[in-house]
Amino acid sequence: MASLLTTYLRNRLLTTLLVGLCVSSLSSMAAPAIRQTEGQAYSSVDTDRIERADPSEWLSYGRTYSEQRYSPLDQINQESIDALGLAWSFDTESIRGLEGTPIVVDGLMYITGNWSVVYALDARTGALVWRFDPKVDRETGALACCDVINRGVAVYGDSVYVGVLDGRLVALDRLTGELHWQVDTLAGEKGAYTITGAPRAADGKVFIGNGGAEYGVRGFVSAYDATTGAKLWRFYTVPGDPKKGFESDAMAMAAESWSGSWWQYGGGGTVWDSIVYDQELNQLLIGVGNGSPWNRRERSPEGGDNLFLSSIVALNPDTGAYLWHYQETPGETWDYTATQQIMLADMEIGGEIKKVLWHAPKNGFFFVIDRKTGSLISAEPFVKVTWASGYDLETGRPIETPNADFADGPQWVSPSPMGGHNWQPMAYSPRTNWVYIPVIETALEYKDDKTFEFKPGHWNTGVDLDPGALANNLLLEAVTNRFGSAALLAWDPIAQEARWRTPMEFIWNGGVLATAGDLVFQPNSSAELVGYNAHTGEALWSYDIQERSVGTPVSYELDGEQYIAMLAGWGGAISLSGGGMVQPAPEFGRVLAFKLGGHAQLPALAPLPDYGKPPEPSVTDASIIERGRSLYTLNCMRCHGANAVSNGRIPDLRRLPPAWYEQWDAIVLDGIMAKAGMVGFADVLTAEDSLAIKSFVLTEAQEDYDLRTQPPWWVALKTWFYDKVAAILVALMELAQ
Repeated sequence: MASLLTTYLRNRLLTTLLVGLCVSSLSSMAAPAIRQTEGQAYSSVDTDRIERADPSEWLSYGRTYSEQRYSPLDQINQESIDALGLAWSFDTESIRGLEGTPIVVDGLMYITGNWSVVYALDARTGALVWRFDPKVDRETGALACCDVINRGVAVYGDSVYVGVLDGRLVALDRLTGELHWQVDTLAGEKGAYTITGAPRAADGKVFIGNGGAEYGVRGFVSAYDATTGAKLWRFYTVPGDPKKGFESDAMAMAAESWSGSWWQYGGGGTVWDSIVYDQELNQLLIGVGNGSPWNRRERSPEGGDNLFLSSIVALNPDTGAYLWHYQETPGETWDYTATQQIMLADMEIGGEIKKVLWHAPKNGFFFVIDRKTGSLISAEPFVKVTWASGYDLETGRPIETPNADFADGPQWVSPSPMGGHNWQPMAYSPRTNWVYIPVIETALEYKDDKTFEFKPGHWNTGVDLDPGALANNLLLEAVTNRFGSAALLAWDPIAQEARWRTPMEFIWNGGVLATAGDLVFQPNSSAELVGYNAHTGEALWSYDIQERSVGTPVSYELDGEQYIAMLAGWGGAISLSGGGMVQPAPEFGRVLAFKLGGHAQLPALAPLPDYGKPPEPSVTDASIIERGRSLYTLNCMRCHGANAVSNGRIPDLRRLPPAWYEQWDAIVLDGIMAKAGMVGFADVLTAEDSLAIKSFVLTEAQEDYDLRTQPPWWVALKTWFYDKVAAILVALMELAQ
């Protein structure tokens, strides 16, 4: 039992890692004739318009600069929600994750799909107005840790701005889609950078960060002139090589908290998501990511806090000058990014109204921070946390527990690298004074990678991420469903405690919208959009959107009708590496809009293709197959799923046409499908490695085929048995923690 438990504990990672992408893309569609929505007035978007935020529009990523994601519209409410139906849908050509927030301005909706493609739609009907394809080289996809996704655009002036996967920032005419300008934000920088986050625009500037920490980059955020694209300033989040001098006093200060030769590893600290403009205090707040590598003993062997990793940093938006910082996780070593959404608020504390920010990052604590000074006001766990017992409010530092550091041996730590809260946005309702957070409950066994060797352009963690194997995928799935959990959590930021909690079926779900109708909307991995009672968490309404979703709803109003709109497309880090979710889905990801009295219908789903019995593996040696499992986990799982069980959007390697197996080495080593996103791995894998991986995959394919062709009663009995075993393993794991 101990051996089985250890094996399981390692496998738990299979559903918690966030990593990459590899395969599949579509050729570009020809753009349709450009047109405008009839009878619609158009006006320029400026800082004041975004801050005032007419309730009928959704002008910025979080609706207003506060990023509270609250809509004052209340036509759709607890009494009327039963009449909510589909108004229209629009099929993108995206087959991977859709994580963007729709932006709605003057009757037009702007969304992004895979490979940073931008669409402008008529927000009344869903008709395509224009489309822009930045034509990203598909090989770039191999450098994106967490799918070829994009979280949306910014609109300012007469332009739409999008950060492109390959590092470009592009400005488009918002009525025609014509190119205004584009700049390479990575010019002069070294490393495997990508951009997946939404830009922010304010005061005549566009702000953008990037990703790529695990691939060995040095994080930074930049500002560009909204009209011309001229670079105005750049702020690095970690110091560079001291021999070359520091760009600012802030970098010299930060360097004192590092040791060793960290700059050789890039350092990490990428600003891949949260960038917030605080108009009231004239500051830009950025959330900084994890270290490169994760393991602090690799990047900074003599210790140190490693500023500004896992920090919120305040900058002067005009110059990029450092104002203050608060480091949520000093000496970060668990992939606890602080890139999750930063929310601005006014809050009464001790009889005084203070300007604060709320933050629920990966490390599992809900932070209330004075945004004038960066001082910590309070921090309480909103999920199970074992790496720290709390925060010292005098020093602002966490109180690490004995099992937090894995220097002396493996340690189970909660949250896992998935975090207690990942990138999916939370929302706030002033009607309840609660924040609604899509939370995740998982753990990971962290241990040093004794064979770690830094490889620029490849995945670098310094943590042993080889989880071994369970004997059967059914057991893995049963344990995963029991141990990994997620919920929609209503959190009181004043009392720092939960008000209600509604469980989810799977750990990877969408972002949240709160409305004045006393409703909270969230799409989920059960292929539903659900409307909840904001006060109780009761599900009042749901709609079968046919596709598991990680999108985030918005609300807008046109012609006196309120709409709820969202993107539905399964993908992102966990849906790729988690696997176990193969099921019929729409051919392409979609935009869906709902209104009261909507009667539109979605087409029926096509069944999954069946290519028959897969070939037998040519190698049956158990040690070679086990080695193939290990190599698969380290090199292939991030795209094709745990134990070769795909999410359904990237090819499931157990269910391929015969020709794919015949061309295995040409694909895996030589990269003959690089233009489709599947690059070759000859730089890190040998022919023997490729054979071992193929043998493992075909072994899994045989098991999958046998399971699919067994009588239903046998499958049900087997599932029941593994569910009981899983319950025992989970109970033992809880005791181990």
